[in-house]
Amino acid sequence: MLSHISKGLLMVIPHHCSLGSPSLPCLSVLGQHRESPSSCHLMMNCLRPHFKYSRLLMHLGTGEQLHEYPIGKGKALQFIYGSKQVITKGGILATTATTNLYRRSRYKEGMKDIQSQCCSPDEVVFGPDFHQSLYCHLLCGLIYSDEVHQVFSTFAHSLVHAFQTFEEVWEDLCADIRDGVLSKKVTVPSIREAVTKILKPNPELAESIHRKCIGLSNWYGVIPALWPNAKYVYGIMTGSMEPYLKKLRHYAGHLPLISADYGASEGWIGANINPTLPPEQVTYAVHPQTGYFEFIPLEKPKGQELENSASIHYIESDPVGLTEVKIGKIYEVVITTFGGLYRYRLGDIVKVAGFHNSTPELQFICRRSLVLSINIDKNTEKDLQLAVEEAGKLLEAEKLEIVDFTSFVEKSSDPGRYVIFWELSSDASEDVLRSCANCLDLAFVDAGYVGSRKIRTIGPLELRILKKGTFEEILDYFLSLGGAVSQFKTPRFVNPLNIKVLQILSRNTTKSYFSTAYGL
Repeated sequence: MLSHISKGLLMVIPHHCSLGSPSLPCLSVLGQHRESPSSCHLMMNCLRPHFKYSRLLMHLGTGEQLHEYPIGKGKALQFIYGSKQVITKGGILATTATTNLYRRSRYKEGMKDIQSQCCSPDEVVFGPDFHQSLYCHLLCGLIYSDEVHQVFSTFAHSLVHAFQTFEEVWEDLCADIRDGVLSKKVTVPSIREAVTKILKPNPELAESIHRKCIGLSNWYGVIPALWPNAKYVYGIMTGSMEPYLKKLRHYAGHLPLISADYGASEGWIGANINPTLPPEQVTYAVHPQTGYFEFIPLEKPKGQELENSASIHYIESDPVGLTEVKIGKIYEVVITTFGGLYRYRLGDIVKVAGFHNSTPELQFICRRSLVLSINIDKNTEKDLQLAVEEAGKLLEAEKLEIVDFTSFVEKSSDPGRYVIFWELSSDASEDVLRSCANCLDLAFVDAGYVGSRKIRTIGPLELRILKKGTFEEILDYFLSLGGAVSQFKTPRFVNPLNIKVLQILSRNTTKSYFSTAYGL
């Protein structure tokens, strides 16, 4: 339990291991076997506190329990998906960590223990067609609507996508429930057979869903309306997921959004022990038992103290240990894992907000990697997000929303320029979109960008408007490569080498607007 971690439980035991170098230490936890555990074993160990916090019981140092969102016996509407399993040339079965996790009996037992069993059968979770699985997740969730106590997906993006899909298919779902017959659009035999077993004619439920849906105002509060016993909406909501929070709050109505724990492909980092905080303010208590953590101190150069954390070059100092960090200071996370990563830089910038006993609580600031750069300009994903949010305010008067966005650096012309792609909820006027292009251009406040724009070594920013469904097509392309929906993040910057995605964006561009913010 978190109330007892970081009190001498973790020790680093250097011993020779089969990682190719006798100088690399393996990490062991007192009382555990010293062999390097598998990734799935590690994930299950990491998820033990996650299971507890899924129930949202805050365990304090005094042993007191605060039941923030108590749940009873029930189910979870989980939008989770398995990915394809492949056999490597060496004969090893390979898949994503989450897929391996979902297939383990211990995961299902854990969900049962915390009374959060998925509404959907396994055939839906591991179905070969994402769109059919999503449709059946929604259907099964409605069938068990009175039993659902939480709504979950790995990323906020997946939750928003699920309910955007619901807006389009809700009448079909009502028909399925009313007649007890699964839609013909579900063609995968294993999915049809599994869902048909739980789908029975229920005209009363279908009529109730229909009545509630037509009574909603622009789908505001659809989650609590259709799942009245739901206590919260849960998923990863920080970092690149923040742009989806506004829309997710619209769907969630009065229900709180609970940000999931801080994890990465490289390892589990920390737990959200203050679930009542909004995602923008959440902090994570580091799990010291999942690896050996170091932190690179980052200092802003003189004269840049007030600039955005994402867009500056930091002065680095020597790494410090877990208990040596200082409250209020900014660091980059470094991790050494049981799986073989040695002093791996995650590229995450975090701020130490405090301590939970002896382990630091981290606030995620941004990714450190650059996104947009032509000359001396340096703008990151966070800078792009802030620029899009600022320009998006101009759409509110026309009751429009940005469905999703990405960017590209156009260097084939001289001077090069930023290209921002938007998919909108509906058509906007020419004047508004021209104003949005200017606003985007001015919202990049990096000194290198502003100076380059003024002397015209960077050209006018270009805003391109996309057809509806463009980002759905990008998702489908990702899935066609064997990816899992649970791993998908909309690329905020498209690399020039990603020709296929650039082709999708190009052929779906309907309008283009150049900024005049710095003159023609």
